[in-house]
Amino acid sequence: MDSSPTSLFDSYEQDFQQILQSIRDKLEGDGSDQRGEQKKAALRRVEMELDEADEMVSQMEIEIQGIPQSIRPQYQSRIRTSKADLARYKKLSREMHAQVSRADLFSSRGGPATSDEPYGSSDRARLLAGTTVLEDGTRRLQESQRIALETEEHGADILRSLVGQREQIENARNTLQTADSSIDRASGTLKKMIRRMYQQRVVTAIIILVLVLLIGIIIWEKLR
Repeated sequence: MDSSPTSLFDSYEQDFQQILQSIRDKLEGDGSDQRGEQKKAALRRVEMELDEADEMVSQMEIEIQGIPQSIRPQYQSRIRTSKADLARYKKLSREMHAQVSRADLFSSRGGPATSDEPYGSSDRARLLAGTTVLEDGTRRLQESQRIALETEEHGADILRSLVGQREQIENARNTLQTADSSIDRASGTLKKMIRRMYQQRVVTAIIILVLVLLIGIIIWEKLR
């Protein structure tokens, strides 16, 4: 099993590209020629795959925090590219949803007429109202997506800040452990020096005592 710091990021990116290719096939490939219920089913599947792709990007943003700083910029660039691709296909999906909705609205009126006045005034008003509602819903969806992206980016910034603080704490802890080790070595050296000092004092006292005894013996011999 690959244990490199980029292995999980690469795995999520590969899954993202596979999902994106599936979305591309449905929106721009052969799937774009589908009609009716097949088209609606394909778009529903695209919505689910877009959610899956969003999840892959989120996982990539989490994994990038564990990538070394020396190579992190190139992975951040890859995330930005993935986000741009995802945003483009989200926009294309919304446009195709709008096309399907308009087609359904036309078909509910029996199809386009061929006279000079294809719709009556009431039909035209309902059509305009439906288009307005659809455009309003699209704007709200875009605004919600923008807020979600800003929230996601803010969360990623907070996560990066927390990772930086964790690194600072770990560095401080390592420095403290090094200082503790130095203090322990200095304390051991000092104890050895004190022990040797006492040993030297004892030896000096014994030597003085022997000299005093020898002097006393010599004086006693002379006086006897």
